[in-house]
Amino acid sequence: MSLIEQLRQNVTGPVLAPDDDGFAAELAGFRLNADHSPEVVVGITSTSDAAAVVAAAAVAGTPIHVLATGHGPLQVTEGVVITTSRLKGISIDPVAKTAHIEAGCRWGEVVAAAAEHGLAPITGASATVGCVGMLLGGGFGPLARTYGVASDWVRGFELVTGAGDVVTANTKEHPDLFWALRGGKGGFGVVTSVDVELVELSTLYGGSVFFDAPEIDSVVRAWIDWTKTLPEAATTSAVILRLPPLPFIPEPLRGKTVVSVRFAYVGDAAEGEKLFAPIRSAGAVLIDLLGEMPAANIAQIHNDPTEPTQSFDRGILLDELDAEFADTFLGAIGPDQQVPLVAVELRHLGGAVSRDVPEGSAVSGRNGAYSFFMVGAPDPSLFETVLPAVAGQILGSVQKWTSAENAINLADGFAIPGSYEACWPAETRARLDEVRATYDPQRRFPYGPA
Repeated sequence: MSLIEQLRQNVTGPVLAPDDDGFAAELAGFRLNADHSPEVVVGITSTSDAAAVVAAAAVAGTPIHVLATGHGPLQVTEGVVITTSRLKGISIDPVAKTAHIEAGCRWGEVVAAAAEHGLAPITGASATVGCVGMLLGGGFGPLARTYGVASDWVRGFELVTGAGDVVTANTKEHPDLFWALRGGKGGFGVVTSVDVELVELSTLYGGSVFFDAPEIDSVVRAWIDWTKTLPEAATTSAVILRLPPLPFIPEPLRGKTVVSVRFAYVGDAAEGEKLFAPIRSAGAVLIDLLGEMPAANIAQIHNDPTEPTQSFDRGILLDELDAEFADTFLGAIGPDQQVPLVAVELRHLGGAVSRDVPEGSAVSGRNGAYSFFMVGAPDPSLFETVLPAVAGQILGSVQKWTSAENAINLADGFAIPGSYEACWPAETRARLDEVRATYDPQRRFPYGPA
């Protein structure tokens, strides 16, 4: 019996070969330029489906890859792809203040469900990013300095390991695997659900304030100085946006180069407004979207794109910044520079991000003081040579401030030699390899550079 025949016999979800209708649609995700070409794609509907796929792939000697929302940079060209988009269950326990989240859920769905009970998950910046994929890599969200890395709030995973076992991983059951799943990203199996602790949060002071191109220099410099004064209750980022003249972009921003300062403060709105005052006074405000807001609207702070797009990005972590960094950064990316980048973001970290959970986790990059993230123009003709060259030149210019360790969710899909190794110190990588060897001894779920 062929692999596809065995899968169709034992899996309730769709099993699609390359010549089947729906094959491309099943593989489609947020990154439109991710041209996946596996041998077969399986849309699982349950943990039992996942176990059946692992069993069939083991017999066939075929590697397995997992796709949820398709935000990640990795491109699959072999084996079996499991898609988790049909696993959409969410249950909130308002007494225990926890959420049970199946693997196909996006953060916006969980935020909405928790908000009905005055609760909130520690989420990423985007409502459309998949929960499980982000949590496996840690996750720096809009409230990161206050509540820490998103995966710190995970209380347990259910998964089918590479060895074919259905297991629960938490502090009491398979604690070695639990350590690895909180930040180690991939290579252990297919996670089918996750349990996270929620926080009591119904409102916060947050949003964004935009400044036009002539103000970018003064605002960026002020923002760098200002971040050094902020309490842990405040998290912020500053992003230079080069916005195209397209109809869906609001008229005050359409076709302009601007800087947006995002801010989230967990506390009294009046105190939040007082904290933000130095930025409001740093330049003439173009648009002010900052104020008290429902926690359910947290995705509006960053307003990340929600529709699939052609995508190229690069990200690193930085140590403490200074005036020389501001000179270098603005000299490379400021409004007078012609660079094919639609967004360049600096995000303030530290605070609770820097503190690991008591039992430890595999989260990478906790010591970074800032993240630095670049998004290229959505033009595929630039992806192969132009954007890698531009990004490489810019990253080289800020090498002096680059942290020794990167965050795996910022990495580039291992396109750059050494990018995987830069995410964890050698002893952590060795421990992750040991856990992978325990739970996926045949390396059924390959992960890391080839």
